[in-house]
Amino acid sequence: MTQQPSNASRNSRDANEEELVLSPSEAAAHNSAMRISGARNGERSTRKALASIVLGFELIIVVLIGLTIFGLGITDPRWLGLVIGGVLALMCIVALGTIRFGEVGIWIGWATHVLMLATAFILPAALFVGAIFTALWVYCIVRGGKIDRDNAILAAQSA
Repeated sequence: MTQQPSNASRNSRDANEEELVLSPSEAAAHNSAMRISGARNGERSTRKALASIVLGFELIIVVLIGLTIFGLGITDPRWLGLVIGGVLALMCIVALGTIRFGEVGIWIGWATHVLMLATAFILPAALFVGAIFTALWVYCIVRGGKIDRDNAILAAQSA
């Protein structure tokens, strides 16, 4: 149960500075994404946190794409579908592991999305899934970068 702030404290706050209250599951997801993106090192990047969330979900999808290619026997040899899914999954894992170190993880994420879209030449249905995840990736990178810039401006103004 969330405790309501008193009228005095509510009136003293600026209308734009309402406190955001997260549910326990939202707080756990936020803390996990921030930890993966390297927030403990002092840098809090919303862009990297959002990118790590997209890559985490995409990891499941690329494994399923590889299993689908293998199961349908589209490639010759058949096990090539497992290799494709495995390589894409490995790229997601490496991107997640390096996302906290500069821009390396972001660039590996871009390469993963390009290769995921390229699997549409083998499995045309993968174009639909790849387009959705690529659109989500672009949105998170662009919007997360804007949030980070806005936060930097606010921090500079309050300092």
